[in-house]
Amino acid sequence: MTQEEKVRYWLDIADYDIDTAEAMYKTKRWLYVAFMCHQVIEKTLKAYWSAKRDDIPPYIHNHKRLAEGCGLYEQLSEDQKDFIDTISTFNIQARYPEYKNQLAQVLTESTCRQIIDTTKELQSWIKQKL
Repeated sequence: MTQEEKVRYWLDIADYDIDTAEAMYKTKRWLYVAFMCHQVIEKTLKAYWSAKRDDIPPYIHNHKRLAEGCGLYEQLSEDQKDFIDTISTFNIQARYPEYKNQLAQVLTESTCRQIIDTTKELQSWIKQKL
């Protein structure tokens, strides 16, 4: 697979995931909105990694570590850094039942709309850097 094909692969599945987040929003499945937004940022960071490095992105889910590893972290604004820290937690919390009740209290229609919108903004910003 060429470098361009690797980048396109990650971007295509990130785009699919943002569409899935919107579908979950429409059906009021707040936990999965947050989880899918986490996936969008992770995969978009892996696309950036693939564009900037010769090795494959690591099998990790931590946005900060991915952004640091591909040299993007220093370019993020403080708000973007805060967002990736926040959205990273949804990967773990969405998978374990003991966290679902905690998330149910935090994830509302308005917070999920904000999460989707911020995800789209960050995704677009990263794509512009490619």
